[in-house]
Amino acid sequence: MVGPLLRSLCSTAVRKTFSSSSSSNYLKSLAFSRITGFTRPFSSTTAAATSPSSVDAPGGAVDPNQLRNVAVIAHVDHGKTTLMDRLLRQCGADIPHERALDSISLERERGITIASKVTSISWKGNELNMVDTPGHADFGGEVERVVGMVEGAILVVDAGEGPLAQTKFVLAKALKYGLRPLLLLNKVDRPSVTEERCNEVESLVFDLFANLGATEEQLEFPVLYASAKEGWASSTYTKSPPDDARNMSELLDAIIRHVPPPTARLDAPFQMLVSMMERDNYVGRILTGRIHSGILQVGDKVHGLHSTDSGIVKIEEGKVVKLMKKKGTSIVSVDSAGAGDIVSMAGLTSPAIGHTIANVELTGRQIGDRLMAEAERNLAINVLPGMSDSYEVQGRGELQLGILIENMRREKFELSVSPPKVMYKTENGQKLEPIEEVTIELNEEHVGLVMEALSHRRGEITDMGPVPGHVGRTRLCLTCPSRHLSLALTFIMPPHYESFCLGALSCFVMYLTGLVGYRSVFNSDTRGTGFMHRAFLNYEKHRGPLGNVRKGVLVSMGYGTITAHALMSLEARGILFVKPGMETYDGMIIGEHSRDTDLDVNPVRTKELTNVRAASKDENVKLTPPRLMTLEEAIGYVASDELIEVTPSAIRLRKRYLDVNKRKAMSKRPKE
Repeated sequence: MVGPLLRSLCSTAVRKTFSSSSSSNYLKSLAFSRITGFTRPFSSTTAAATSPSSVDAPGGAVDPNQLRNVAVIAHVDHGKTTLMDRLLRQCGADIPHERALDSISLERERGITIASKVTSISWKGNELNMVDTPGHADFGGEVERVVGMVEGAILVVDAGEGPLAQTKFVLAKALKYGLRPLLLLNKVDRPSVTEERCNEVESLVFDLFANLGATEEQLEFPVLYASAKEGWASSTYTKSPPDDARNMSELLDAIIRHVPPPTARLDAPFQMLVSMMERDNYVGRILTGRIHSGILQVGDKVHGLHSTDSGIVKIEEGKVVKLMKKKGTSIVSVDSAGAGDIVSMAGLTSPAIGHTIANVELTGRQIGDRLMAEAERNLAINVLPGMSDSYEVQGRGELQLGILIENMRREKFELSVSPPKVMYKTENGQKLEPIEEVTIELNEEHVGLVMEALSHRRGEITDMGPVPGHVGRTRLCLTCPSRHLSLALTFIMPPHYESFCLGALSCFVMYLTGLVGYRSVFNSDTRGTGFMHRAFLNYEKHRGPLGNVRKGVLVSMGYGTITAHALMSLEARGILFVKPGMETYDGMIIGEHSRDTDLDVNPVRTKELTNVRAASKDENVKLTPPRLMTLEEAIGYVASDELIEVTPSAIRLRKRYLDVNKRKAMSKRPKE
């Protein structure tokens, strides 16, 4: 009980410090304030608070007093999606499989949440709109967009690992919007998790709240203990609750008690801020958001509005053709929805995320369209048109952009992607670069190798020590240049390999940097036993050029089918990326050279026929399995004069200039 006592004492000690920040309980929504003249207050009262409107909800709309809007936020792999599965099952939803809310195929394949999802469950006469959010730092933009729709949050923390980098990020967003999170210590059923460890983690979370500027009310967060895997939650520490308590009832009851109902007016004109957007082949654009005021019904005429510096601009006028709400794992059509509820509507084609929907009372090209549509839906991605049908795509990490490119590849687009470049800032004449906060856990025998690799990437160790409860494990905390990604894209049809890629999106940038591309090297150095978590920290003074983080490559100077006979003699030159039977062309990268320079080779060379040997002898050649790169690994691997060729059937690396003589001439030019 030391942890709760310390937390109580700390709360009293900082009471005066945080009492002056009560004004942070209110969020001034720019779109709503400019359109309606008022802002949305985020109440810090308990669930006993009542809506200012006593109007009954007509047409089947839910009474705002019976609504609870809650986001589930956490660091990656701390159990958010598993928790959502158990809550859905507790409330009677049909769960066809684990990770039921992960509707994107890549989410199920990789075991991560990429996009935020909203679903509704019923509990004791109340309607709970639950928002599942991504935990990976690359998809932090999804968290930023949806926390404005809710009045409460469940902060899930692994009781064994404690708060990590992304925990800090998502919690900061929730506190900024005036939310009062509930702390859920998950995975308490593990043998290494004791009551003392839970108290320690609780104190660490309290310190994190205080460091992020939480108010006095936010510091008084309730704590629950759970095992999402086993499907139970408890208000007191336990490893094995009674059989009649092995469920999520206590968590659901805590949501009803501690999360206030939305402050909403049913008798006011309809207004909704769009926070999520999807596309459907039948009904077109689907806009999802929280209704700020009024009631929306199927057939209503509405306007799409956008706030600009010159005033409010009407984007489009249309009619609501379909109104939907996700309940459990099913999408249900509804006739109407009222203020405070989170719903999806179809009928407008132009409004996007950040635009307001209100009733009438309130008065190369295909690729570019695809990228622009993605930028509309995902505010964490920025698309800038360039010269000669080119596009520059800016994102937060190689995983995020890798997901975008992989989705486009599966949609039959053909792309050539450049390496990332730095997004610098200049302040007071000083060059600044993005710095990431990195936390690493690994075995002791791998510490030297990892520290040497990070020193080449200008990493600076801030803390180092053993991992509590894990013998032989070390935790490193350091800061390192990110450096954030920017892809410049150009639509071309190169004649040299048009049989492979009849139309490509090619990207030309000039710098490969920092932690981008290091994850695959880290996994190799630690033999898959290390864990690395990254989160953006701030902009700092440029730390200078990076060390040598990659060797040269083996470049094909032949066109045709790769032979085992040719690869047998090339194995000693380095690591191969290809295998016999694959097609190649001039300028294609087929492997990594053992030295720092590039080497032009002929991988299509065949064995000469004689009266002694037969060409079929190649079938007996034993080759080392090639290194096959994923898209994210390729993004971090390519150098400034190289590109990633992405087609529906293959991912290949190539030189920017395919002709060997052109490459030699360009290599003699001074670098920018």
